[in-house]
Amino acid sequence: MSKKILIVDDEKNIVDILRFNLKKEGYDTLEAYDGEEAVELALSNNPDLILLDIMLPKMDGFTVCRKLRQSISTPILMLTAKEEEVDKVLGLELGADDYITKPFSPRELMARVKANLRRLVPAEQVNTEKPHINKYGDLTIDADRYEVRRGDEVIELTLREFELVKFLAAQQGTIFSRESLLEKVWGYEYYGDVRTVDVTVRRVREKLELDPANPQYIVTKRGVGYYFNKF
Repeated sequence: MSKKILIVDDEKNIVDILRFNLKKEGYDTLEAYDGEEAVELALSNNPDLILLDIMLPKMDGFTVCRKLRQSISTPILMLTAKEEEVDKVLGLELGADDYITKPFSPRELMARVKANLRRLVPAEQVNTEKPHINKYGDLTIDADRYEVRRGDEVIELTLREFELVKFLAAQQGTIFSRESLLEKVWGYEYYGDVRTVDVTVRRVREKLELDPANPQYIVTKRGVGYYFNKF
């Protein structure tokens, strides 16, 4: 079954270009032209990925992202014409998985889309007979359910946040540079921005750690990168 992508942009020519390139690659598309319509379509149609512009009528992309993250973990790729770092970081802080700055080439767009879709696993492929569950201290990672628990508490993570935790935990004590994590977890080399890794790690710590300022799970090796503590 083809993956379904929701395009959210108030400029029809941009929507047309995105639709053309996505359909050429075999994806199905939905389109929304304002923030309110985007939230409605996302919640009612369960897309596999959302391309979300920041500057939207009725409700801006930041607000849309925040509202959607209250109930769904669908990968969100922010589209922005702005170069200011604060806009990019804010999108990631609100739960976006990635961002791409306009104007972008079709090649760059498809690289980002494919990278963010690559690790989505259809429900029918989940192994329910032999669950892949691992414990690290009081943290439990259930790879089949895409679920992380601290004790009995389920920690709500986005797909990208979950993939980052799972990857680092599977190789406890091994230090990975930001560039390496972009390749291994985000799935691309050239187009990535290491700030994406830093912001995602910060969001994960706020959710996982009892004291985010003194992390016990994902630890920084200054000047090198990040690693998952050994338990």
